[in-house]
Amino acid sequence: MQTGAEIHFLVKPAFAGILQHNPYIRKIHHFKDISTARKLIREEKFDLIIDLQKNFKSRLTTIFQHCNTVTFNKLNVEKWIYVQFKLNLLPSVHLVDRYFEALKPYGIYNDGKGLDFFTNPQIPAPAIPLNASDDYNVLVLGANYFTKRIPLSKCNEIIQSSPHPVVLLGGSDVVRESRQLWQANSAKTIDMSGKISLDESALLLKGAIRVFTGDTGLMHIAAALQKNIVVLWGNTTPALGMFPYFGQHGTGTYLSIENIGLSCRPCSKLGHASCPKSHFKCMNDLDLNFLKNQDEQ
Repeated sequence: MQTGAEIHFLVKPAFAGILQHNPYIRKIHHFKDISTARKLIREEKFDLIIDLQKNFKSRLTTIFQHCNTVTFNKLNVEKWIYVQFKLNLLPSVHLVDRYFEALKPYGIYNDGKGLDFFTNPQIPAPAIPLNASDDYNVLVLGANYFTKRIPLSKCNEIIQSSPHPVVLLGGSDVVRESRQLWQANSAKTIDMSGKISLDESALLLKGAIRVFTGDTGLMHIAAALQKNIVVLWGNTTPALGMFPYFGQHGTGTYLSIENIGLSCRPCSKLGHASCPKSHFKCMNDLDLNFLKNQDEQ
């Protein structure tokens, strides 16, 4: 702990599990509504509020509280210009580093060790049908938005070119796609989509040689675990500042695969339920020739 401070985290219940086993957090509070959250802040008598969300709800929650509040520049105007006019005015700085820039006046600095993700120590890695000596890769299928998901055709390319078995990861929303990939590549794939928890997925990521993923939450967990990552970018781009973050002293690496010459990209800073132009060229036209030399990388 850099300052000896006691850290509490206010978060929506759906996301609390991500932080549940972090030893640096003293207490996790579930966000129910603004008035309850404001009352909580008053009762706990915090010395400092760090508003990572910086949206309408978080401002209503933190305004007129009797303590300092730190926010950061979300660069929403620059992001809007980038999405609407494809003019990139964004700094080449990761979001994490922008967080730390806002915290400098409080003596909080970046230790260079990258992100943290802690799993439940009582949960073992899920059993998968491999020998103890077998290496494997992971292919992440799920994403909150369709335009961040790797198409089945590209997934097949990744699986067929992999020198190792491939573990398929994703939630219940990609079970059908995962099943299709397994049926087409049953000798090389292990289908775990919709079958295991987030902690178990993280443990499988931890044991992988390489992780293939879109712009997803599991991408960031893989970065926290310092894995070697291949990111296939769809409608978003690393220029938005949310690429894998390893820290100055991290050991992980990542390779970005993106359709740089596509004039309609980025079409959103988040994503869409379908391609606005109906062609999905940002993913469908990705060049995966690098897969032929995986053993050499």
